[in-house]
Amino acid sequence: MTRPNATSAADPWRSPVVVAQIPDTGVHRELEASAREREAIAADAGLREVLSAHASFDVTPRSGGRVHVAGRVQARVGQTCVVTLDPIESDIDEEIDLMFAPEEEARKLADLIAEGQDSDVAPEVPDPPEAIKGGIIDLGRLATDALYLAIDPYPRKPGVVFESEVEALGPEDHPFAALKALQDKPKGK
Repeated sequence: MTRPNATSAADPWRSPVVVAQIPDTGVHRELEASAREREAIAADAGLREVLSAHASFDVTPRSGGRVHVAGRVQARVGQTCVVTLDPIESDIDEEIDLMFAPEEEARKLADLIAEGQDSDVAPEVPDPPEAIKGGIIDLGRLATDALYLAIDPYPRKPGVVFESEVEALGPEDHPFAALKALQDKPKGK
């Protein structure tokens, strides 16, 4: 995920958590997208509709200003079968497990990991942590991004297989038939 903390009016599903207000024991959040949010998500993702969208998160503070966010996003989306063009529904169930760090530390860790020099972080954090921007982690944005990434770009109805019609070309219809005729033509005539 590349933009879990960006904030803009275009984000269809928002649920910001102020990092400074997270208790030591952490916080649990259950999110349910409203009809308006589901409609905006569907429009952004090019879906026929989003029938339901639910997210559940545990947000836990860690040492050094880091924050661990773990949870699950579940949704039911309406799509169009790429073979039959019939309406179909698909279920999405995605886990989220991300580490966030203050912006400067996240940038520094990303550079170290890219250079292959950070042996202390590798076991705990295989990817660089996401940056905490403006002291906020937007759980709605995380849920939306996970949902977008889980959408099947080529949905098919169960059991439907695309079968293209293949016509066998005759020897005279071959694209190089004219060249073959020139090659077989006796020279000098």
